[in-house]
Amino acid sequence: MTARTLALASVLAAGATFAAAYVVLLPRLSEPPAAPVPPAAPAEDVEARKITAHLFFVAEDGLRLVSIERDVVFGEDTVEQARRILEAQLEPAPPPYASAIPPGTTLRRVFVTDRGEAFVDVSAEVRSAHPGGSLNELFTTYTIVNALTANLPAVTAVQILIDGKEVDSLAGHLDLRRPLQQNDRLVAGPPQ
Repeated sequence: MTARTLALASVLAAGATFAAAYVVLLPRLSEPPAAPVPPAAPAEDVEARKITAHLFFVAEDGLRLVSIERDVVFGEDTVEQARRILEAQLEPAPPPYASAIPPGTTLRRVFVTDRGEAFVDVSAEVRSAHPGGSLNELFTTYTIVNALTANLPAVTAVQILIDGKEVDSLAGHLDLRRPLQQNDRLVAGPPQ
């Protein structure tokens, strides 16, 4: 091979490389520049999302429950929302109302069946710290039942468990061996 043939081969190889690059890059060069990608919005803090829920407390006269609207942390599904509502219900009552749930009671677990029955497992303080009496037992029970059934359409009835076990009653007056439906007769007036 002569020097002239070698030079010609080099020029042809360079031209072929340029042509290939031109064919590949031309479509990209003819497109308008891509819009700048905006910075990613910060993920919404789930703790900051709220819903308005009706929570139930004993009225000043001690003879009925009242429904109070409170902001409750949003839950991603029915079970999580039930947990959030019950956690809010276990917080101290706003003045001048009282909590129907004995102090020290904690929420252990919540389960919801496909049939809309919720099982609420609370700590033993719901019974051991209970003041007794049929009216107080009704208030404690229906504070829990109404908090879920009034706020969650998917929940139609609630059964209360204590430390993971079914119980006959809290204080001997109300049968808790089956799920109970909402009871608005104990609640004064329309929900606030």
